[in-house]
Amino acid sequence: MTLVAGGMTALVKAQGATYPAFQLVFIRAMIGLFFILPLIWHHRVELTRIKHPWRNLFRICCNAIALTSNFLAITMLPLAMVNAVGFSRPMVTMGLAVAILGETVSRIRWIGAGFAFIGVLVVMAPGTSSFDVKVLVVLVSVVFGALAIIQTRALKDENTTVMMVFYTVGLAVITAIPAAFTWQPVLPFDWIPLLGIGFLAQVGQYCFLRAYRIADASVLAPIGYLSIVMVTITGYVFFDEVPETRVVVGVVIILAALQGAAWLERRRSRRTA
Repeated sequence: MTLVAGGMTALVKAQGATYPAFQLVFIRAMIGLFFILPLIWHHRVELTRIKHPWRNLFRICCNAIALTSNFLAITMLPLAMVNAVGFSRPMVTMGLAVAILGETVSRIRWIGAGFAFIGVLVVMAPGTSSFDVKVLVVLVSVVFGALAIIQTRALKDENTTVMMVFYTVGLAVITAIPAAFTWQPVLPFDWIPLLGIGFLAQVGQYCFLRAYRIADASVLAPIGYLSIVMVTITGYVFFDEVPETRVVVGVVIILAALQGAAWLERRRSRRTA
């Protein structure tokens, strides 16, 4: 899963220098749509029984904004910085879950989120000469990605197949118009990496869903954090990007805070049990 994400990120950054983010997202969605056509036909009856069409639509709109801004950020900024700021999504999701869904969060998680936020500030360096306003694009991706996750939680009684099809079809429809207005003619040879983006995205989604079916989230979370290593290596090897010291320090703070809070909470739960 981590290797697939690193490969897709490299392709997005390389092709993003030539083709607009909306075009890349649209192509990615259309390739995904091709892969799930058999699924649509097989579950055509369930697709006529959508329980929450408007909430599904809002979720897809959030996903479209999050994915497009993420692709744009990958094109404009060093990969290590994009990945590092992206680690703030669990914190934003936690806050939105409390505000929108009424979920409760332990004091340990709030403290961990606070320290992780400090790490994000170290990476971004606001108010200094090192601050790049382009990093705000990553924050847009984080906020709307978190909103999409919240909507997914709220749709727990919706059919999984319906949600998957709604996501793929909706993403293609929503990005079709902006992609048409910003479309750049695709060179024949460039279709290979562009198709690769869509293919790796689908493989990555399958690996993600499969992994969470056969292993606990507590086991997979630390593995997911290895993405910062893979992305940093990708940036260095293919794009000559060397992460700044503050980015490395910020990542260490973020990972230590998130993992530390999770470990303390598991330990408290075992004591309580």
